Amino acid sequence: MDLENAKVQMRKGILEFCILHIISRGEVYASDMLEELTSAKIMVVEGTLYPLLTRLKNSGLLDYKWVESVSGPPRKYYILTDTGKIFLEQFGETWNELQASVNQIIHESFHHHNKESEEEGV
Repeated sequence: MDLENAKVQMRKGILEFCILHIISRGEVYASDMLEELTSAKIMVVEGTLYPLLTRLKNSGLLDYKWVESVSGPPRKYYILTDTGKIFLEQFGETWNELQASVNQIIHESFHHHNKESEEEGV
């Protein structure tokens, strides 16, 4: 199994969650989202972000508004819809449950390995 591919798949799985969280803070421009996702090491490129934003909009989870810019063309700022806020809250509950489950398994594995080491006299 390719570790890099596994890491990419894990990041893809939580990308929507992260995007919705970023937008939940208030109106946000796509390049600002891209910058935050990149700095958080959630590898994403414009070619991934824009289709995802379109899909989330078509699903009714977010909307956008155009804002005039003094330095060029108008900018599209994304906002969560009421449906998006509910979805994010439910997604957050699922994330917390999943995180607790994974941590429980990891903790048990750690405990098991330490117990084996003690039994071997290490």
